[in-house]
Amino acid sequence: MKFPITVYGDPVLRKSAEPIGPDYPGLEEFLAHFWETMYYADGVGLAAPQVGLSIRVFVVDASAMADEDPSLKEFRKVFINPTILDYAGDPWSMEEGCLSLPEIRENVSRPDRVRIRYQDAQFNWHEEEYSGYVARVIQHEYDHLEGRLFIDYLSPLRRKILRGRLMAISRGKVSPHYKIRVPA
Repeated sequence: MKFPITVYGDPVLRKSAEPIGPDYPGLEEFLAHFWETMYYADGVGLAAPQVGLSIRVFVVDASAMADEDPSLKEFRKVFINPTILDYAGDPWSMEEGCLSLPEIRENVSRPDRVRIRYQDAQFNWHEEEYSGYVARVIQHEYDHLEGRLFIDYLSPLRRKILRGRLMAISRGKVSPHYKIRVPA
């Protein structure tokens, strides 16, 4: 089952998500559908608020970048209840997109490295450091859990220029190849 992607304008995208425990109902089934949704929408990451759930869960599959970085060949992870402990390294800019902001891509500057503490799907704790592309994807998905979107990093002028396109998204006046959930 593929979930519809919640798009810009829905309040769930601006909330700080809540932690979950091992007793979260239907987590295994949710994660299976969550991965299916991300792959269908051609994403490399997906956060629970993007499917309308304000819980601290996101997934990342960076294997598509294995041609540029062979260490990413098997990079597929679930991050539950994550906390970014540290941002480090020189900020670098890269064009980002977001399934919740279809048809918008903008350059965003982010630090090169991130140290994160999180639980896996079995609720085992991990503390790891990532750099480069994976660090960027993790920061992008983590932002969703904090109620932030990549457009929040743009200049006020750039956000003003995008205002019409953002309003069109919030009204469902976009045509991504995946199903979307438009704000009520």
